Amino acid sequence: MRSTLLLILLALTCASSVTARQQRPTVWILATGGTIAGQGSSSTDLSNYKPGSISGDQLVKAVPQIATMADIKVEQIANVSSSDLTIEHWLTLAKRINGIIADDPRVAGFVITHGTNTLEETAYFLNLTVRSDKPVVVVGAMRPATAISADGPLNLLNAVRTAIAPEARGKGALIVLNDEINAARDATKTNTLRVETFRSPELGLLGYVDEDKVNFYRQSTKRHTMNSEFDVTSLSQLPKVSILYSYLEPDVAPIRSVVTGGAKGLVFAGTGNGVLSTFEETALKEIIAIPAASRPAIVRSARTGNGRVLPSNEYDPQGLIAADNLSPQKARILLMLALTKTSDVKELRRIFSEY
Repeated sequence: MRSTLLLILLALTCASSVTARQQRPTVWILATGGTIAGQGSSSTDLSNYKPGSISGDQLVKAVPQIATMADIKVEQIANVSSSDLTIEHWLTLAKRINGIIADDPRVAGFVITHGTNTLEETAYFLNLTVRSDKPVVVVGAMRPATAISADGPLNLLNAVRTAIAPEARGKGALIVLNDEINAARDATKTNTLRVETFRSPELGLLGYVDEDKVNFYRQSTKRHTMNSEFDVTSLSQLPKVSILYSYLEPDVAPIRSVVTGGAKGLVFAGTGNGVLSTFEETALKEIIAIPAASRPAIVRSARTGNGRVLPSNEYDPQGLIAADNLSPQKARILLMLALTKTSDVKELRRIFSEY
């Protein structure tokens, strides 16, 4: 009798264990390199390390707690400094995420390990091109994996926790570092070295990843992910768009050279409310005189870091487009994707108002 009971208990325990494993969420970690995968010559080497030296598999194995909360699948997309990532990498990431969702709709979410230099750009691109409400969490670190008090392991753990949190669904691509959750559209890197570098100026973060739970307080109201109109499935490249930075008595030669170099769009990081100098306006007259069908789209953003760029009685009649509160680098991303659909100025203005 006793042996029979033991066998029943053992069978129930095994069945319970199998059921628990079957019910655990699946998270894909797509690794691209960066400081989080960096390796220095010593534990105090915090600035002269080599990014992209450790694989995604190694990063996950270094945080065994991750395996207790989800079934993890790791894929190495690249292993470089984020300054060396390309648009081809962006397209690979977006297509891979959309493909995984199509093949396995049960997947809970995604974590992208990434260098911090261009992390906000990749996050915003995915915010516009992943066609699902599944969480896509982009994570990095400010200290290499070999450093004393490396921030990568906890950031990675928190990114996985966010990716499997039901509350994270439908919130667009997210950036998780330093126990904080920021929206891909809003956040930017604000400090060269500090771990609290990612901030969402004026609008603020979305929430926190604390020991007890993943906690959201707000969400972005702009179109993204499952509500986005952009489809990169058949794209192998994006239209060329350049950023031009405004400053006192600027050199206008780059304006002309950008156009002759084949750019389909220009984004000005203007002063104040997206203001261009007389020098820049004069140079732009040559571009505005080009027939509309072959003229590059021109967007006014701002170098200030905060605030909206408003429509203008001066610039709107010339066909310039206000970027609202998108930074120049994010306005570039939106313009590249918008130009895959249209070059009509009215439609481009609609897109910039909705995203």
